[in-house]
Amino acid sequence: MTDVDFTTSLGQQVRTVSGRTPSTATSMEYWAALSNTVMSMLADNWESSENTYNARRMQHYFSAEFLMGRALLNNLNNLGLEQQAKAALDSFGQNLTDVLEAENDAALGNGGLGRLAACFLDSCATLNLPVRGYGILYRYGLFKQFFENGYQGEKPDAWMEEGYPFVIRREEEQKLVHYNDLTVRAIPYDMPITGYGTNNVNTLRLWKSEPMEDFDYNAFNSQRFTDAIVERERVNDICRVLYPNDTTFEGKVLRVRQQYFFCSASLQAIVENELAERGGINNFGKFNSIQLNDTHPVLAIPELMRILLDEHDMEWDDAWAIVSQTFAYTNHTVLAEALETWEIAIFERLFPRILEIIREIDRRFRLELSEAGFHPGKIDYMAPIDGNRVRMAWIACYAAYSINGVAALHTEIIKKDTLHDWYDVWPHKFNNKTNGVTPRRWLNQCNPRLAALLTRALGSDAWVRDLDELKKIGSLADIPEVLDELNEIKYQNKVDFARWIKERQGIDIDPEAIFDVQIKRLHEYKRQLMNALYILDLYFRIKDNPELTVPPRVFIFGAKAAPGYVRAKAIIKLINEIGNLVNNDPDVSKIIKVVFVENYNVSPAEHIIPAADVSEQISTAGKEASGTSNMKFMMNGALTLGTMDGANVEIVDAVGNDNAYIFGALEEELPQLRASYDPRAVAENTPGLKRTLDAFVDGTLNDDASGAFHDLLGSLLDSNGWEPADVYYVLGDFASYRETRDAIAADYYADRRQWAAKCWRNIVESGRFSSDRTINDYAQEVWKIEPVAI
Repeated sequence: MTDVDFTTSLGQQVRTVSGRTPSTATSMEYWAALSNTVMSMLADNWESSENTYNARRMQHYFSAEFLMGRALLNNLNNLGLEQQAKAALDSFGQNLTDVLEAENDAALGNGGLGRLAACFLDSCATLNLPVRGYGILYRYGLFKQFFENGYQGEKPDAWMEEGYPFVIRREEEQKLVHYNDLTVRAIPYDMPITGYGTNNVNTLRLWKSEPMEDFDYNAFNSQRFTDAIVERERVNDICRVLYPNDTTFEGKVLRVRQQYFFCSASLQAIVENELAERGGINNFGKFNSIQLNDTHPVLAIPELMRILLDEHDMEWDDAWAIVSQTFAYTNHTVLAEALETWEIAIFERLFPRILEIIREIDRRFRLELSEAGFHPGKIDYMAPIDGNRVRMAWIACYAAYSINGVAALHTEIIKKDTLHDWYDVWPHKFNNKTNGVTPRRWLNQCNPRLAALLTRALGSDAWVRDLDELKKIGSLADIPEVLDELNEIKYQNKVDFARWIKERQGIDIDPEAIFDVQIKRLHEYKRQLMNALYILDLYFRIKDNPELTVPPRVFIFGAKAAPGYVRAKAIIKLINEIGNLVNNDPDVSKIIKVVFVENYNVSPAEHIIPAADVSEQISTAGKEASGTSNMKFMMNGALTLGTMDGANVEIVDAVGNDNAYIFGALEEELPQLRASYDPRAVAENTPGLKRTLDAFVDGTLNDDASGAFHDLLGSLLDSNGWEPADVYYVLGDFASYRETRDAIAADYYADRRQWAAKCWRNIVESGRFSSDRTINDYAQEVWKIEPVAI
């Protein structure tokens, strides 16, 4: 499309979506119009991609969440249209940045699990791989976070209220999902996933639940107005929010209902395509592979059995043979207690037939292992049913032909600990697929200054599709002019972030300071609490000695806590109270500041990551499966301050010990350290630590008499009967953390060129953490699919 045609098309779309002339349309209306223009340009390739993929072996990626972020700029970049769009908008007196800011983040995910799925889809499209994603079209997603008196509050994130051109309703392809107590229509909404520099357009299929009848007219006409919409609202609940609070039995029922809903609808669509393309179901496993992203989609296993047994009259052994060559399972945790289990009563209520199939899977599993001579205790531990509970991960491990961890350390831990018994019986199933992130969004798009430098230094933008190309310019770490330019790019990114956070939250920060960042889901094992302890300790050190030389720093947090996770919400309150203490102190606030970014998601991350100097990756060793923010920071020239945990191990392997800052106990050391661990003694004997902990309860910090800070203190110092004190070794690692964190700040100010050289080495060695590498590994070693260019 020529520039003139593009501009003409945009003007027409503005009139269509706004009902006004381009001169009076709003930025939001221009966003919708530009999005429609992009959709019209990719429609032919999208249809060609779908038709081509349907006829060959396909990979189907099942995930409860896809944290997609904003779509328009990503599509403009992938399609090479950004400059054309900018010129067209300029002709109408519009600014591309303002138009892009009008877009809401698609509220389809939460943390690393969902963002990983989004990066994977980007890589699949870029690599021309026949892959389709399947999930749920959430009305409100997780929630929109706000702070009230320092506490996290939650409200609905109505992200689609003004329409969303990047999802297309396919009502003609709807499916029916049957529960014991109702039948639901599953309506597919398809989102195009563009690849960079390719004609291929992949699909993310999102299912929306709708009632069989939207409105009970007779009830309404009889003045029973609420009754008229009860069924509609009950069905809408299935897709209303991501991860409904499951602290009650009804919350658990809704979670399981959600999971079955998208698994059943997706499988029906896949089976229907298999019948249309090949006229039968017997070769299903030959032409279809399904990756289960964690345990949320595991109900797909008994559901496929049900379809094969009940709808296609297969014998059990034939059906199980298909199932066992179809499913692959990704494990995302090292904590066995974190693996999903559900009460049998939920299954009895929702789908007795699925429970019947699971019972038969359990029976046959027990028989198979018994005949193989395994100990009854081992069989009981591994069996899919344990008393009155169904163990979803165990079903996945039994049925799947592949079980993978998501970092080298994580995979070794699940082999020797979390899934040890499964590895003992079926070692051939296990493999590692270290996570990755897409360099399109997380470098080329979010950090255009650095992207331009890399392209100029390499002589082409080949790195955008093959991040390993950056290794060719590793020697530039010795060129002072390059390092000076890298420092200037980082400074300008920090200026941009300082302006953004001032406009967003009214906080003034100094771009000359070190930007020290921890952005990730709020969980105790991620140890945001240890970060907070350090800041509070530093505050006291500054107050004690105003002449102390302390490098200026801005401590930046971004995190949401699950609505029912009381202690995580208390940590958010604590951080915000420390922020109030620090930021309102007329002396200390000149040296350090605390910023908690409200409602952290993909778009704020795109502002934060290019500006970061220090990447906090401080989880207890052995607890983080992989991490992906560590990779994004590395790509953008921030140095890792972390434990030897998750993908940090591989980052250090890539860049060397001199280009990362590692502290704390190793995973293999922790058992022995814990044997004699006394957190109260550690608190007494670590200089400054007891005073910092006392501040939780001595009036220095205010928890509004809720007892929240007393509980946090108790979790660090006292056993509660079912878990030891300081279960995540916060106090045990604190002294090492403080020493290393002080050192990283001193190094930053001692020699900025040397710091930039370390950053450069991180950037050019980030290729192994591209999701393109991860997906290539999956495609060749697990999915057995080949690229096909459109």
